Amino acid sequence: MTTRLVARGTGKGLRVPTAILVAGYLALVTILSCGGAMAEAGPPEGDLFRRWENFTQEDGLPSNKVMAVVVDGPRVWAGTEKGLALVEGGKVCRVDKDGDLPFPAITSLAVSPVTGDLWIGTLGGLGHLSGGLFESFDQLNSGLANDVIYGVAVDGDGVWLATAAGLSHLNLATGAWAIYDTTNTLMHEPWCYAVTLGGGKVYTAVWGSGVLVRDLESGEFRVHRDPDHEMEIDLFRDDGLVHDVTSAIAYNDGTLWVGTYFGLSRYQGRRWRSWYADESGLSGDFINFVKADGDRVWVASDAGVSRFDGAVWHTWRRGADGGHDLEITREDGASKTLHPPTGPPNNTIFSIDLDGDDIWLATADGLAHGIGLRTSPTPGQPTRPTEEREQP
Repeated sequence: MTTRLVARGTGKGLRVPTAILVAGYLALVTILSCGGAMAEAGPPEGDLFRRWENFTQEDGLPSNKVMAVVVDGPRVWAGTEKGLALVEGGKVCRVDKDGDLPFPAITSLAVSPVTGDLWIGTLGGLGHLSGGLFESFDQLNSGLANDVIYGVAVDGDGVWLATAAGLSHLNLATGAWAIYDTTNTLMHEPWCYAVTLGGGKVYTAVWGSGVLVRDLESGEFRVHRDPDHEMEIDLFRDDGLVHDVTSAIAYNDGTLWVGTYFGLSRYQGRRWRSWYADESGLSGDFINFVKADGDRVWVASDAGVSRFDGAVWHTWRRGADGGHDLEITREDGASKTLHPPTGPPNNTIFSIDLDGDDIWLATADGLAHGIGLRTSPTPGQPTRPTEEREQP
């Protein structure tokens, strides 16, 4: 397979085997990581992926607009605006048939850590896949607060759902439903955009109401709000949550990450810290999803995907010329830009999940898979060739 390189302004091109370009790029990454102005002992500052591949309708997805993704062992579930797909062994197949889901547009996915069942949030109700059989829940046949579901989280005891009219909970042992909204919690608005579990608590991102926290043992609620109560500016930096319009949330080992429509916030029990795109390596302030990874965080926005380890930002995005850019930025402002031959297909990223050193992205133009530098191909497993693209 080849890639056509074109000299700007000439229209004349030369076809070069794509494998050579990839090998050359990886060699350049190694050189830049080991030397140069930013090359110091510490965090990795080269590319983290050997290459990217992208799955689309041509490969079997129901739609190119993928809004949710979750890794399930050797399998990957992808929720699209037109149905559910499964990626396994490098192959894609559609899982649902007409009528299996309460609504075809899937917004969120979660796998039970106990049973392995798949829970499916849609714009028209909750889906449940167990043993190859689908089950649907909506406001007419269950205690669901609203059929529009934006987030799903599952533990051994139940399912938590962020809906357009509050937080819903399904007790899997008793089948009982509970609704938490403006009438019985500290939230000022009912629009719940994301939910996650960790540290004995359930955290909910509530549009206009910050972060609602419920202690699972005591049942008590508390709330994190922007202390300055300004909706247009962040009046006092790092005084608390950057903004009350929250859209994404993740928790890991005592650290809470919150995505808003105005930047990213981190809370570590005593202190808040926030970041904005115009003064850091964050891809964009309009955040769709956050994924905790140890003491690191992955951030999906409408302007690319970023990884932050507390010292260095890595941001992958499509450039204005249609090529792929990797921007690496230190907290002190030093930065550099690499131009890998492959990358995510679109800057609008809706969801993220991790599989070791690999990453899966739900994007507006397919399901992207970043193959880590340390990932070894599984013997006998099909691998997709690097996509051939005309370079402008």
